[in-house]
Amino acid sequence: MLKKFETKSARVKGISFHAKRPWVLASLHNGVIQLWDYRMCTLLEKFDEHDGPVRGICFHIQQPLFVSGGDDYKIKVWNYKQRRCLFTLLGHLDYIRTTFFHHEYPWILSASDDQTIRIWNWQSRQCISVLTGHNHYVMCAQFHPTEDLLVSASLDQSVRVWDFSGLRKKSVAPGPAGLTEHLRNPQATDLFGQADAVVKHVLEGHDRGVNWACFHPTLPLIASAADDRQVKLWRMNDSKAWEVDTCRGHYNNVSCVLFHAKHELIISNSEDLYIRVWDMSKRTLLQSFRREHERYWVLTSHPTLNLFAAGHDGGMVLFKLQRERPAYAVHNNMLFYIKNRHLRKLDMLTNRDAPVMHLSKGGGRQQPYSMSLNHAEWCVLVTWRNGENCSYELYAAPRDHSGAVPEGTEPARGQATTAIWVARNRFAALEKNNQLVIRNLKNEVSKKISTPTCEEIMYAGTGMLLLREADSVQLLDVQQKRTIASVKVSKCRYAIWNTDMSIVALLGKHTVTLCTKKLEQLCCITEGARVKSGAFDDSTPQPVFIYTTANHIKYCCKDGDYGIIRTLDVPVYAVRVLSTETGARVVCLDRECRPKVLNIDPTEYRFKLALVTRQYDQVLHMVRTAKLVGQSIIAYLQEKGYPEVALHFVKDSRTRLSLALQCGNIEVALEAAKSLDEPAAWDQLAKAALTTGNHQIVEMCYQRTKNFDKLSFLYLVTGNLEKLRKMMKIAEIRKDTSAQFQGALLLGDVGERIRLLRNSGQLSLAYLTAINHKQVEEAEQLKAALESAGMPVPEANPDAVFLRPPLPIQRNQPNWPLLAVSKSFFEVAGQARAAAEGSGSAVAAALDEPLEAAGAWGDDDVLPDHKEEGEEEIMEDACEDGGWDVGDEDLELPEELAPVSADMGAAEDSEQYFVAPTRGASAPLAARLRTAHDHVATGQFEAAMRLLNEQVGIVNFAPYESVFAEMFAHARVTFGALPSLPALTAYLHRNWKEATGKDLLPVITLKLSDLVSQLQQSYQLTTAGRFPEAIERLQGVAQRVPLLLVDSKAELSEAQQLLAVCRDYLVGLAMETARKAMPKNTVDEQKRTCEMAAYFTHCKLQPVHQILTLRTALNMFFKLKNYRTAASFARRLLELGPRPEVAQQARKILQACEKTPTDEHQLLYDEHNPFSVCGISYKPIYRGKPEEKCSLCAASFMPEHKGKLCPVCGVAEIGKDALGLRICPLQFNR
Repeated sequence: MLKKFETKSARVKGISFHAKRPWVLASLHNGVIQLWDYRMCTLLEKFDEHDGPVRGICFHIQQPLFVSGGDDYKIKVWNYKQRRCLFTLLGHLDYIRTTFFHHEYPWILSASDDQTIRIWNWQSRQCISVLTGHNHYVMCAQFHPTEDLLVSASLDQSVRVWDFSGLRKKSVAPGPAGLTEHLRNPQATDLFGQADAVVKHVLEGHDRGVNWACFHPTLPLIASAADDRQVKLWRMNDSKAWEVDTCRGHYNNVSCVLFHAKHELIISNSEDLYIRVWDMSKRTLLQSFRREHERYWVLTSHPTLNLFAAGHDGGMVLFKLQRERPAYAVHNNMLFYIKNRHLRKLDMLTNRDAPVMHLSKGGGRQQPYSMSLNHAEWCVLVTWRNGENCSYELYAAPRDHSGAVPEGTEPARGQATTAIWVARNRFAALEKNNQLVIRNLKNEVSKKISTPTCEEIMYAGTGMLLLREADSVQLLDVQQKRTIASVKVSKCRYAIWNTDMSIVALLGKHTVTLCTKKLEQLCCITEGARVKSGAFDDSTPQPVFIYTTANHIKYCCKDGDYGIIRTLDVPVYAVRVLSTETGARVVCLDRECRPKVLNIDPTEYRFKLALVTRQYDQVLHMVRTAKLVGQSIIAYLQEKGYPEVALHFVKDSRTRLSLALQCGNIEVALEAAKSLDEPAAWDQLAKAALTTGNHQIVEMCYQRTKNFDKLSFLYLVTGNLEKLRKMMKIAEIRKDTSAQFQGALLLGDVGERIRLLRNSGQLSLAYLTAINHKQVEEAEQLKAALESAGMPVPEANPDAVFLRPPLPIQRNQPNWPLLAVSKSFFEVAGQARAAAEGSGSAVAAALDEPLEAAGAWGDDDVLPDHKEEGEEEIMEDACEDGGWDVGDEDLELPEELAPVSADMGAAEDSEQYFVAPTRGASAPLAARLRTAHDHVATGQFEAAMRLLNEQVGIVNFAPYESVFAEMFAHARVTFGALPSLPALTAYLHRNWKEATGKDLLPVITLKLSDLVSQLQQSYQLTTAGRFPEAIERLQGVAQRVPLLLVDSKAELSEAQQLLAVCRDYLVGLAMETARKAMPKNTVDEQKRTCEMAAYFTHCKLQPVHQILTLRTALNMFFKLKNYRTAASFARRLLELGPRPEVAQQARKILQACEKTPTDEHQLLYDEHNPFSVCGISYKPIYRGKPEEKCSLCAASFMPEHKGKLCPVCGVAEIGKDALGLRICPLQFNR
């Protein structure tokens, strides 16, 4: 057992794996449901609403739902995205043992101690069937993976198999096959109806109550576990079921049992503290795993991965039965790996995969643990580990790679934990007694080395070995039998060397340590997820280690820099990195031993290495050409002291300000501060500008922040008395007497100071100021004022000294001599390049900046570059304009609701004489034209129309007249020949370089990108409500798709997707136009318009347009008082994330609808039953009902419209048998 994850909690009674995410649910005996991320080993969420133990738990395979059942008789359905319980299903009268979702139908299966099994529809939230027949507690009930069967286990000592095909036929709409069968055998209908579920088999054989029963994923087998300590295997067919055999070995009640999905194994667990693994074919015990004290209660497996989980008294454990890491070895560009007991080789340059030889069955069922290749003697060592039994096999591989091994030759075998080549004719084997044995090619012992603390040996070059100990790794010289070096690395699992054996990466469970060949540690990285494998990229100036974790491909440089390159869906094992100038590929093996090649972008770590190794020319090149973005690269450049480089990547003004201040670029900092316009930004800029002597920018900063005190002092030290006097005037306006007095003091204005003191009531100070500055008149006036007020007159100080500021030598001076800042390599290079390009190359310089990522094809936010200030974005807020009438003006909501350049002429000029061309044959028409595009481009209109009729059923060619003429004109060029002669016409060819004569093909005259741009224009017309124009544009796009010519399957798929988008929009917009033109006088007319609005919400539109359709339908249904359906529209609208005001109104409507969740009028609309809309009658065609489709756009129609002209695309016939779209040459190579 390989434990992957373990939790400690109360007793675990139920476990369920998520089908795609690394999540597992555990339902506990104390009523709590835990959601764990087993890859990151973290608890994500707790759900605690059950009263009592929760025994049943199950994830839905597609929807963000899970279901739980507990001892409180309740079944709860939860949404893990919303982190809440959606609803509760009531009906059981006793404890609920298990709950399971059906893999296809919207059903929940529950088993209970009330001796019943119930099937619930979680969409309608109703119980649709109750299965009775057991006469004791029903401990388990599960659906069959593919058939209409379910199996139940009960304490009445029986296992029952039920057939619920009758319930399916009654509850689920029949598919095309079911409808055909019904029409073929109409007499098969039961007069009295068919029972929902009937007992098909009763399996009796256990002596005590049965705790669990399950189906085999593919075979007609059933396994059951019971309190009689036995696991029984049953086989069934259509008529009967019988016991195959019994697996005996448990010492107590067997709690749970299941089949292994990929191997012939049965796994069971029991209250005897054991998990046991049985051979399904031999029914013998293979392995047993025991816990110390905790009893096991439940067992489950992952739907797709080789992963199991078992719940016990103290929590749960996730485990694998065997190791999934493939055994492989690499030599030069050849990858050798073992798959299905075959040694195979892969040429990583050509991707040629071929078998080398077949291996013996020495390892039993287990996969080989590892392999070591001796390329000199062409020998292979394969190591097997099966529990405590460890062995190795020595094979001599055929040199001709024929895969044939001489008969009667068996591999040399031996007992050892690991076997690795250490020389051309020697290999080392680590035996169980921790003794290292050196053997020759004949498997004979040549030397023994005592290694008492060694746990594992790893390759370290010729004559060298790495010995793994508990907390360190030792480098052993095999010849001298002594340790050369060591490094402290705990629990190292793998050692990976670069090409020249200068650096080794030591991989632990969660660590990556890079060391030199003498085991000097360079760096160490700790990962949250498990480290799987790695390989070195030796194409860089310094080797870079590319390694994989459970969910990422990452890189690590020898100086400790690391980062993420890309994410992974499933773990892979990297074996080699193949680098080019433009990119890199990682060759890897997956867990199925399938070779894969993953493309990675090495730009980030190459950029970092270029900085570290001071290759600034490469840095500059990558800055200008590569797409380096992200906060991590900016933080890295800041940390390493390259803020001027980081400025090239940053768009955020706050970050640009910080970087510009770090590198002393005041101009860039000024631009950033202007865009921010915050006091803190201006203060930072002022400090930086003052240190460099740029007082003009300091002045502007103080003005922006209205820092008048600092501004006055700045004017004083710069000698700008005129502005200092203005500051005094500003202080007077601001009524800031203190600042005004200070200004007068700095200016030496005595009269102003006297006036300020008098006005402030400080007569004594005013008198002293006047008398000391010899202002006699003012002094006499102030003396009289003091005497009249009865205040004492102060005496003047005879030793007083005038307080006058010195006069400035230079007034209005420019910036001070600026602080010298040395220019970096990048600034010098940028200036040199600008000088070389000249002063008029502003456009070219703009193009050197890193470009923003362009919008995707379906991006509906494409807007004109220039828009007026305050103009709202079309795609989001234009819903209030044009033809969109969402109808929310007259909504009556309850008042009380809760708040919610290339030079081409040089060669031609060198030839000064004329050579008459030889007469050539005109070849406008190629003999191998296959597509309609090529026929139109060469003028063969009749053949093109015949092809279009056969391929996509086009019958109306009137719209194609101008299109054909335009394409034919684009495929030709007209040029003048000799004087007085008419112009000549020549055909343009797309394959003129590699073909001649009749093999020439016309140039492409209609491109997919042109149609995509027209579709985006249609999006804008749709948003603006200009439906007629949008319909005309969309029809033109749909009609031109059959005239395209694409080269790849990806472009073909995009063209088909383009056609499907046009169809959905055309049907929806035509239906909406018809709805608006309909009268709305009677109730029936209003009901019909509401139905059409509801159908419009099911057209596959862009989210922006989907929001508009849902708003329209929501308002109409609310006015019609169909509150239940209106609530559904409100929920769908909120899931799309509309603007806040729209979301607020939707929540209000939803609150009002939930108060009375009923529909007043019955409409022809079922949101839970999938349907398509007829393009003529605009009525729903539910899944399984007969329908006809347009041969071009695939729009759906009622059967009575067969043979008519399709109004959606306007050119094709409805229901016509056609070959299908043929626009790619690859389609003709089949």
